[in-house]
Amino acid sequence: MLAYLVKRLLLMVPTLFGVLLLTFAVIQFVPGGPVEQYLVEARTAAAGSGSAEGGGFSYRGGQGVDPKRLDQIKALYGFDKPAPERFWQMLGQFARFDLGRSFFQNKDVWQLILEKLPVSASLGLWTFFISYGVAVPLGVAKAVRAGSRFDLMTTLLVLFGYAVPGFVLGVALLVIFGGQLQWFPLRGLTSANWDELSWGARVVDYLWHITLPIVAMVLGSFAVTAMLTKNAFLEEIRKQYVITARAKGLSERQVLWKHVFRNALIPIITGFPAAFVGAFFTGSLLIETLFSLDGLGLLSYESVIRRDYPVVLGTLYLFTLIGLLTKLISDLSYIWVDPRVKFD
Repeated sequence: MLAYLVKRLLLMVPTLFGVLLLTFAVIQFVPGGPVEQYLVEARTAAAGSGSAEGGGFSYRGGQGVDPKRLDQIKALYGFDKPAPERFWQMLGQFARFDLGRSFFQNKDVWQLILEKLPVSASLGLWTFFISYGVAVPLGVAKAVRAGSRFDLMTTLLVLFGYAVPGFVLGVALLVIFGGQLQWFPLRGLTSANWDELSWGARVVDYLWHITLPIVAMVLGSFAVTAMLTKNAFLEEIRKQYVITARAKGLSERQVLWKHVFRNALIPIITGFPAAFVGAFFTGSLLIETLFSLDGLGLLSYESVIRRDYPVVLGTLYLFTLIGLLTKLISDLSYIWVDPRVKFD
């Protein structure tokens, strides 16, 4: 067990290195980098101010930016150094868990993540708890009533929710319940007068705002968990030990909850750690954009569009590391749940 754990931890190092190297190499060939973005802003500022200085950019019309100023801009973003040197410097920072500083927002990447984390965590945790809290009992009920009308109807409903994209469902919810009926707000996680509300009113206001985004996100996640639970229960119900338990005179409830339930939930429980930790850091770009929620999904998208490379690479490093660790915890949880599993 210890040897397996050490081996997995050591394998994380080349995995992280490969992910960062590949992403860094691709970035070098992507047009419109930070320097180019800066020059575009220089042209815009010069056109807006009507002066040659262009808001301090020293933009000289058709001649562009002064060469000395251009060198200063490249040095500001670290592009005055060769790409290999910049890559190794970045790895040294990441080894110290220094994710760098945003080019355009003038904030540390850690600070940006912590600012956006509450929004994504709100969406992720509610989606996680509601999905598992509803999908697991639903899967058990479907397995017990396999082939019945209840099983057929719930399968159709679950698969329909899985087939409809969350973004499309979100638009429909906004139009119907936010626009026509005006039952729910159209944007944000809280109202403008949040600070003036009492604690009870704040809870109600928060739940009022979060309802539509959660509904749009959670319906699509029902299908996988519900069907996985159903199939796991059906597989266990057909095994010999269940037939033996019934032959001994145990009631169906005792057979189901005392014997089948513990074994059938092994594949579900082992996915809990990764799903729970991922709920904090998994941002939904489309849902956050649609409902004007400033979370990690929107941060990642805007960083890619603006070529804010410290944010792109810093968040990639952090989320990849978290993903590798949660995958390891998920694998180890097989042993904790089922001692028969061996990694030899």
